[in-house]
Amino acid sequence: MRLDKLATKMTAALFAAPAMAQEYDLIGRPEAGKTSFQAPATEIAARTQSLDAFLLVVIAVIVLFVVGLIAYAAVRFNQGANKTPATFTHNTKIEVAWTLLPILVLLGIMAPSLKVLFFQQEIPEADITIKTTGYQWYWGYEYVGTDLAYDSYMIGSGATGGDFRMTPEVETQLVEAGYSEDEFLLATDTAVVVPSGKDVVIQVTGGDVIHAWTIPAFGVKQDAVPGRLAELWFNVEEGKEGTYFGQCSELCGIQHAYMPITVHVVTSDEYDAWLAASVDAGEYVDLRTILTN
Repeated sequence: MRLDKLATKMTAALFAAPAMAQEYDLIGRPEAGKTSFQAPATEIAARTQSLDAFLLVVIAVIVLFVVGLIAYAAVRFNQGANKTPATFTHNTKIEVAWTLLPILVLLGIMAPSLKVLFFQQEIPEADITIKTTGYQWYWGYEYVGTDLAYDSYMIGSGATGGDFRMTPEVETQLVEAGYSEDEFLLATDTAVVVPSGKDVVIQVTGGDVIHAWTIPAFGVKQDAVPGRLAELWFNVEEGKEGTYFGQCSELCGIQHAYMPITVHVVTSDEYDAWLAASVDAGEYVDLRTILTN
């Protein structure tokens, strides 16, 4: 049984090797044992992570301040140090201080937060617009301005002949698609292909229930609500071409966990070649056929 499985792996790897020769790294993916953010690939993600670091400092200072006050009160005003308790009930200076200080802290948090929020929400003029529709449980993509549209299913899902479990057949599909078993539950049979250095606008909606389109390394997340068309945008920095993964981030039914998102970021020339080939074919063309030509 093990020999059969090994032979299957070697055959799949040999078949996929020529096509994988020029593939990009798997950059935006979760790592076992890690608790921090993924490395930012866009300015949106970089600004969001910087804001998070700033807020952590603010929170740490507040916690230390409060703990210090509690410790001071416990030592200075305990029963042993104060045989006779005070009888006053108000202190105007303290009440003014604990009213003004939180207001100043909140204003200090609000200013950079709004700056990041406006940067995220002010949608620029798009170089590329992609309409994304969430379904139970897959994503549909339409490249606006072209006739290209296709669906994207998790490798190993029922739509690709699997049963949502890692099997030798599913592992073979992953290897043939340029992935490994580590990308099970992350990789899809087709992917969103976008160029680096361009403003990409994603129009998001839902075809049945509420879903959410999310790519952590891009710093974007948008609910896909039936009957509504929302937008998000990103611009992946040049030099950070690669494959990025996301997940549906809104509980949408029994197979919610099997609704990943895969994005291939390529250079502008490679994107133009892939788009032209896909439009000519009338369907999604495997990006590896472009990268190896």
